[in-house]
Amino acid sequence: MNKMQSFFIALVCLSAGSLSAQTADTTNISPWTKEGFAGLKMTQVSLTNWAAGGDNSIAFDLQGAYQANYKKGKHLWNNRIELSYGLNKTGEDGMRKANDKIYLNTNYGYSIAKSWYASAFATFQTQFSPGYDYKVNKDVAISEFMSPAYLTTDLGFTYDPGKIFTVVLSPAAWRGTFVLNDRLSDEGAYGVDPGKHLLSSFGANLKGEVNYEFLKNMTVYSRLELYSDYLHKPLNIDVNWEVQVNMIINKWFSTTLTTNLMYDDDVKIVQKDGSKGSRVQFKEILGVGVQFNF
Repeated sequence: MNKMQSFFIALVCLSAGSLSAQTADTTNISPWTKEGFAGLKMTQVSLTNWAAGGDNSIAFDLQGAYQANYKKGKHLWNNRIELSYGLNKTGEDGMRKANDKIYLNTNYGYSIAKSWYASAFATFQTQFSPGYDYKVNKDVAISEFMSPAYLTTDLGFTYDPGKIFTVVLSPAAWRGTFVLNDRLSDEGAYGVDPGKHLLSSFGANLKGEVNYEFLKNMTVYSRLELYSDYLHKPLNIDVNWEVQVNMIINKWFSTTLTTNLMYDDDVKIVQKDGSKGSRVQFKEILGVGVQFNF
């Protein structure tokens, strides 16, 4: 892990600690609502003279999320951090990355009408370590820390009725796609012009979030983001839809199901015949393991 990655992780931890350190107001009711979890999910398969065939395998996945939301008077401030990292090993293959995410979001709003806020927010997302397309080339990385990284800043309106969902509509949204790796930049990866390290776009962003306990100890968090670039193919909507289902078994154990559906017109997926094109991407992770809720 290089110095930039170490610094970034330290910054995330300091941000989370700062949010946690906020104290209640002079009454017994705090304007802050906070919740989160951190967990380790592991699976292991060992086969000896197994007639039906198969491969030995081992996998682990670390996931954590924390949100701290402030609401008092005319002011609204929502913050969320998501971190995850997973590896797996099957048969004689080495350890391979299966999951990797750094996600930070903050949204400030000032009340202008019942449940409506004039707002500004920022979102940042990248990953910890290099990623590979093992079907194409297992030795050449197709992504790494800050390649890509996405920074979105928006001005718009937030609808927050104080129930289970929040909607943010931003008619003025800037999004920067960073590709700091020189080789990936020279290849024009993730939509940047060859040799450039930043793809800048301006458009409209719509984000909806749902956080709901549908049964006792069973919660679902879902986030859908839609982005249209005014300056480049505005009808090609970028989609990022995540769903996290958390089922608490007891104080220490839980089951989590995470899905992520994405479409980005600037991201070209290499096919087996060597061709490249935009494709719908989908990821699903199901795990059972130790989890600490706070």
